[in-house]
Amino acid sequence: MTRRNGIVFTIMMLIGLGIFFWSFRKISWTQFASEVKNANWWWLIVAVGAMVVYLLLEAVVVKIFVDDAHEKLSWRDAIRVPLVEQLGNGITPFATGGQPMQMITLAQAGIDPGRAGSILLMKFVVYQSMIVVNFLMALTIGYHYIADKLHAWAILVLFGFVIHLAVIVGLLLVMYWSTLTRTMVLLVFKPIGWFRPALVEKWKDVVDEKIDNFHRESVRMSHDWPALVKAIVVTFFQMAVYYLIPYFILLGLGVSPINVVLVTALHVLIVMVISLFPIPGGTGGAEAGFAVLFSQFLPSASVLLFAMMIWRLITYYLGMFAGIVAFNLNAAKRRK
Repeated sequence: MTRRNGIVFTIMMLIGLGIFFWSFRKISWTQFASEVKNANWWWLIVAVGAMVVYLLLEAVVVKIFVDDAHEKLSWRDAIRVPLVEQLGNGITPFATGGQPMQMITLAQAGIDPGRAGSILLMKFVVYQSMIVVNFLMALTIGYHYIADKLHAWAILVLFGFVIHLAVIVGLLLVMYWSTLTRTMVLLVFKPIGWFRPALVEKWKDVVDEKIDNFHRESVRMSHDWPALVKAIVVTFFQMAVYYLIPYFILLGLGVSPINVVLVTALHVLIVMVISLFPIPGGTGGAEAGFAVLFSQFLPSASVLLFAMMIWRLITYYLGMFAGIVAFNLNAAKRRK
């Protein structure tokens, strides 16, 4: 991890700690300690396991697309892809760093950048499509609850849906409209050419070749229905496991009975809203969204805070720490 990324990671950790300590201002430490002691940690371990399964299933999707492209990728490197993605997403605004870090990981494994780009974009399109599908299902279940009690959040949820839909359309245009892709690359190269024209000329043929390879692979993969269907099915279950994490946390805190469908639907809507916050990891917005939407299920502020901390540690910080380990282990291997 670069020094700059390390600084960003440290800042996000400090902000997260600040949010947690600020949340403690009206809560008794004794009461909070009692809630921690009385928690059913087996259910909380299940919640952690759900996050692990989520990451492993994404590695399966990576293997599906890489094998379909007739490339070789070990399971070790396949697992590294979602881990470094978690790190990249967690330290950049709007989670923009995940894709480049996945590209680096596949390139380190020896996969051609053009082919790697088409693999990652196809994976991302499938993932975004499943977000939209899950959102539409959650909308019919949880939207009335949000609209009745939290009018501003209802607007954010709908806006998040529009953004995700626009992302899918944009990605499809980039994947299949080669003229658009070349135009975008030329726009990036233009300011570089003002200062380093020789460098642009040197890169031009290489980039053109990678773009051609990228579009050939995109077209081929979109017509390979067996691989595409397998990826869609695995991604659907991957996201279902992820969306169940708050349900397992609530069980661990002794909440009963629980409407598992409503809890899962609300988590879908929270994830949709988090994507709108420009701060890395949606820090601040994520905690506020969880507190607002899940407060009805929890008996006290101390239990709510404990649930929010566990949820954030599992769904955000766990992935980032695992990503740091995965990234540095590979760097250590290359130095040997």
